[in-house]
Amino acid sequence: MKTLVLGLIVGVILMSSACVDPPRPLTQRNAQLTQGNVQMNLIVGQTTKAEVLETFGAPNITTRDGAEREVWTYQRSAQIAQSSSQSGYWTIILAGQNSRSSGFESSSSMITLIIKFDKNDVVSDFRSRTSKF
Repeated sequence: MKTLVLGLIVGVILMSSACVDPPRPLTQRNAQLTQGNVQMNLIVGQTTKAEVLETFGAPNITTRDGAEREVWTYQRSAQIAQSSSQSGYWTIILAGQNSRSSGFESSSSMITLIIKFDKNDVVSDFRSRTSKF
């Protein structure tokens, strides 16, 4: 009987813990900084500092401009590498050929986002730029 009760308790604990969303790792939050997400999530005069933090994570640089407005700067870069190889063999009676080919391609991209906040910690202006090389 004790084993059955213990089994039920463990089962309930396991089932209830499956309903909790785990916290998103920092790398996943940083991956949200794309041109599309910037346009969808930043609304001048409406988006708050807390919402920016939740969506994009902590900025790389925080400063103040000449009008004493807080300015946050985000810079994220990504590198994409892709390799491929191909090999084959064919034969005609006694003649044969073996061929191999391979390739490697690499590219990088960077996004810079600059957000200015007003005295109420609401987005007053933002600019973003994407570069690929």
